Amino acid sequence: MKSLNKIFSVLGVSLALGLSSCVGDLDLLPNDPNQLTADKFAENPEEYIMQVMAKCYSGMAVSGQTGPDGSSDISGLDGGTSQYTRALYMLQEFTTDESKWIWPDAGVVDLVTNTWGNGNVNIFGTYSRLYVHIAICNDFLRLANSLGDYGISPDAELQATIDQYKLEARALRAMSYYWALDLFGNASFIDETSPAGTSPVQYTRQELYDWLVTELEDLVATFPTTTPIYGRVGIDGVEALLARVYLNAEVYTGTAAYDKCSQHCANIIARHQGEGFRGSGLVPVYMYLFCGDNDEYMPGGGGVNEILWGIPYDSENIQPYGGSMFLCAAGISNLTWDANDAIMTATDYGMSAQWGCMHATSQFSDKFQSDRDLRWAMWCKEQQGFSKANTNFSTFTDGYGVVKFTNLLKGNVTDPSGWDMNDNTKNWSSANGGIYATDGSAARADNFPDTDLPLIRLADVYLMYTEAYIMGHAGDATNALNYVNLVRARANETNWTASDLTADNILDERCRELYWELTRRSDLVRHGKFSGSAYNWSWKNNEANGASIAETMDLFPIPANVISAQPEFEQNPGY
Repeated sequence: MKSLNKIFSVLGVSLALGLSSCVGDLDLLPNDPNQLTADKFAENPEEYIMQVMAKCYSGMAVSGQTGPDGSSDISGLDGGTSQYTRALYMLQEFTTDESKWIWPDAGVVDLVTNTWGNGNVNIFGTYSRLYVHIAICNDFLRLANSLGDYGISPDAELQATIDQYKLEARALRAMSYYWALDLFGNASFIDETSPAGTSPVQYTRQELYDWLVTELEDLVATFPTTTPIYGRVGIDGVEALLARVYLNAEVYTGTAAYDKCSQHCANIIARHQGEGFRGSGLVPVYMYLFCGDNDEYMPGGGGVNEILWGIPYDSENIQPYGGSMFLCAAGISNLTWDANDAIMTATDYGMSAQWGCMHATSQFSDKFQSDRDLRWAMWCKEQQGFSKANTNFSTFTDGYGVVKFTNLLKGNVTDPSGWDMNDNTKNWSSANGGIYATDGSAARADNFPDTDLPLIRLADVYLMYTEAYIMGHAGDATNALNYVNLVRARANETNWTASDLTADNILDERCRELYWELTRRSDLVRHGKFSGSAYNWSWKNNEANGASIAETMDLFPIPANVISAQPEFEQNPGY
């Protein structure tokens, strides 16, 4: 079992110090009987402020105060669906070519088929989850800024701890505001300077962008450059988030900022030279980033720190039906040749849970250029009885089976580049030099994985640098080519030449490298390939072969519940 720092492992504290929602009729559910009160806080400020800070982190990892079947901090959605990254996944991935959910869950079919409206329960759930998290971070900052109101005068050591927590709370809040900016555009805004209970105002997309880049630039200038404690965010994660905002600046504001994206990527890359794959700071084996002991690659994990910002998970102590559990279980099933004319076994991936409800579109599968690409080496394809075509919406095997996240443990492989994945003496599942440990996928068959969830990786930073050069001639041409080729070489793919540095190629490379990591919809929008008919995929606009959708669907609607609660808010066009 992993050793989780106390700042993250204290997940059960409820906030009774004035926590306010940013979303109309949305209520938080403080279910812990040991609620934090002002009197308790004054008795032991160091202990309790750590618990309040823990809620800022756990708000991204779990849904509520108790286990996976327990409470949720938001009403209207179950604890699994409403978990932070699963809610984001429904909007960022279900709506694209990368991931199709086959079950007819309420509201989900509308996302998968690009037919949603402003009453979609999952869009409201995602909006609500983001703003609950923002409210939690705001309340922590209010608390940290008003200790004198509780008669507390911290000594120098405690004040230094509180000051660091404040930076982290601002960073966590910035991540949620980034998603609000990207998904909804004109969205609610409130910060810690407003008294608890104050109604939010609506910022335009330009205003929210301006606030976010100012906030992140200040955090980058202020954050310590030391390695963070495992499970917490550090300078690399904060600066990578800023680079991502600048990468999308033209979408958000109409004015590109590729030069700023490039510079911040260069800063991060410079800090990671000398370790890992060819001294790049990348983990030598791609699959190791998504397995049960990938905590080594997290900030503070002790190994090559490719995961610049991630969420810790633990099979015993952190058990949501979202996060890495969702990504491990949804893509696998127990199938046999006799029953389904296909074969797949959950224990091969270190899991006992198997949902069998999420697969790839044929267009996504076609992005991979060769069988040697390690990034899809574990997928189930024709050899396992799966078909690439998507002719039957509700059939799990009607589309390749995507396996990326597992609960397996690393083997002894240090560099699989150059492998022939058809050589059964050297492949991911082989007992002779396999990528994963051979002494027990079945023994690892837990219902919940130990796999940590990457939010931003160094490979993404390398690709952002290359894209900033392609799209805006920012940075250095030689570096841009070298950086994308490092990513491709680690995947066992051939090098690009300068003529390969095109917009379509970098979009496809990001798909191959970052699929299921919450980037796809944003990438397609940035390249003009989400709405309209420039690029169609199976079941886009509820057509088997895909069809055009309105440009206004590049943004999601402000949920009808929010407009009802605050009718002065302006709805996004088209809704």
